[in-house]
Amino acid sequence: MRFAILGAGNIARRFAAALAFETSAELVAVSCRTEEKADAFLEGSPHSKGARAYGSHEELLADSEVDAIYLALPHALHHEWAIAALRAGKAVLCEKPAMLNAAQMREVANVSRNTGMLFMEAMKPRFVPLHQQVMDALPHIGELTCVEASLCNDMLGLVEGAGTYHMTPGPGAGVLLDCGIYCASWIAELCPAGDVRLMSIAGVDRDKVDVYADARLLCGGMEARLECAFDRAKQRQATIIGTKGHIVVDELHRPQRATMFVDGKEPTEIVAPYDHDDFFSEIQHFVGLVEAGFKESPIMSLDDSIRCAEIIDAIRAGFAAA
Repeated sequence: MRFAILGAGNIARRFAAALAFETSAELVAVSCRTEEKADAFLEGSPHSKGARAYGSHEELLADSEVDAIYLALPHALHHEWAIAALRAGKAVLCEKPAMLNAAQMREVANVSRNTGMLFMEAMKPRFVPLHQQVMDALPHIGELTCVEASLCNDMLGLVEGAGTYHMTPGPGAGVLLDCGIYCASWIAELCPAGDVRLMSIAGVDRDKVDVYADARLLCGGMEARLECAFDRAKQRQATIIGTKGHIVVDELHRPQRATMFVDGKEPTEIVAPYDHDDFFSEIQHFVGLVEAGFKESPIMSLDDSIRCAEIIDAIRAGFAAA
């Protein structure tokens, strides 16, 4: 399968390195705002030998020798270029967050279904080997009652100093889209279907950009808590609470270890290292879907991405109303 990358930033370099482990795929093209930037990316990547450099994304999408793209542009550009790629007949693996809001994600889902082209959000925690082991362990903790997900990093100085879109006031900025979306994925997957209701919200903003959020929600009638930060560090964990115990997933955004606590029993460690790295499993899954002719992922479906966006929408609406 012939892959191309739209947007050659740091995360695209990590993607290119992981793609090299997938024997059924190769990187054939990269596009940036200028051909010089695309050339520089390829020169700096030992895994990109022979790939073509494009100075515009339109040129890349017109390349008939590209089967699929990894969309690694800034958040605010995902909507435009995902639709363009799908309509150009390319399968799309889109870096998280897939879209800025649920309305955008619904539109992309419609285009994906209408064109018959696969779109999948690159939500890494759902694809690493530990994920299925945690899902398999859930019956041991009884009926689920609450999900708490926290991804807090003391990195405000770093993101401010870098001058990237993360802290540039606008629709694509803020910690909710960057870190909170990982938390939303755990909540969306484990809570029942149904409306998302915000019960309480606390937060901090810097020049109208959210840098901390602590939200309590009802998702399909089940309690959930989402916490994320650029301005403080905490243990980065998802805690899944049931009537007979709970499971704590460490490093929820790219987990390899969890601990299960069942009432009356000794804690059980669940350990599952990555296959190669934290990107590889999602790449392998996506390539397999394309090769098999699947139009949607059973692990990260279009509706899953809509649900994640709805959770972020509810929290942002709470900020706006506060």
